[in-house]
Amino acid sequence: MTRKIHWGILSTGNIARTFAEAVLQSRTGRLIAVASRSQTQAKVFGNSFRIPRTYGKYKELLQDPDVDAVYIATPHPFHIEWAIEAAKQKKHIFCEKPLTINLREALRVVEAARKNQVFLMEAFMYRCHPQTRTLVELIKKKTIGDLRLIQARFCFDRPVDLKSRLFNKKLGGGAILDIGCYPVSMARLLAGVAMGKSFLDPEVVMGTALIGKKSRVDELAIASLRFPGGILAELCCGIRLGRGVGVTLWGSKGRIHVPSPWHPGRWSKGISTIEVALYDKKKPKILKIKETRNLYALEVDEVGRCLSKGRKESPNMSWADSLGNMKTIEQWLRKTR
Repeated sequence: MTRKIHWGILSTGNIARTFAEAVLQSRTGRLIAVASRSQTQAKVFGNSFRIPRTYGKYKELLQDPDVDAVYIATPHPFHIEWAIEAAKQKKHIFCEKPLTINLREALRVVEAARKNQVFLMEAFMYRCHPQTRTLVELIKKKTIGDLRLIQARFCFDRPVDLKSRLFNKKLGGGAILDIGCYPVSMARLLAGVAMGKSFLDPEVVMGTALIGKKSRVDELAIASLRFPGGILAELCCGIRLGRGVGVTLWGSKGRIHVPSPWHPGRWSKGISTIEVALYDKKKPKILKIKETRNLYALEVDEVGRCLSKGRKESPNMSWADSLGNMKTIEQWLRKTR
């Protein structure tokens, strides 16, 4: 593709606004359409981001012949419907995580993309950032020796609001689906790299959760994973547990700590850090990664690069990777019920 990709956005929530800002700062994308279930909301959103075409129905946007790719920003349970419909309309698909709410639905979305020969990628912004590439290289080089334990957490505290999608069971609420997917994806990525693969699925998944008395969704959850090759992972996610994020990797020769694995550089002027501490060294080494571009714009341009090369998948988040992630999440969820 020699011209910029013409993007359409389905839904007008907070993550849709984040994505719209990213497209405006991208090198490969151009916003031309947005759709909401309300024409008024679509117009307000469109005016905020100078989007020329606004629709009060999702199908109308998907039928727009000038839209090349769509970003699906609806609540989780509606991803399957609109991803499949987008594929049928021959639109390339960038879908907010999690791809769907279970493996069966994820398989249907991937099959729709394959059948209709369109691009499909699940949105994990951290996968497109140079900090993650640096982390992968450190593991490949066995900087800390053989990887033995992965600890990953993503937690924040929100007041219980049953109208919010986070606490609404009908909207796919709960910590595991919304943010637990991040630690799962990181653990699978790094365990895979340590074993010479793009990713690796766990052979054992154990977990538990605290279910909210009012929300009836998992508000705090932990999981233990065992991967082939003797690699273990401890995962934690929570929507009622303060602010806690980070990834720590323990190897036979040292450890690596990543203070901000999911939003690298977002609140620190584009500079993120990785701490490498070897057991035979007194002081840890601090690696600084500078990337001043919008974190989410990196995702937009990853889609752009893939489309320019005629790819239907991104090496940063392949279809098989998304399916493996969904399978692990589903196993974790089963342990909480």
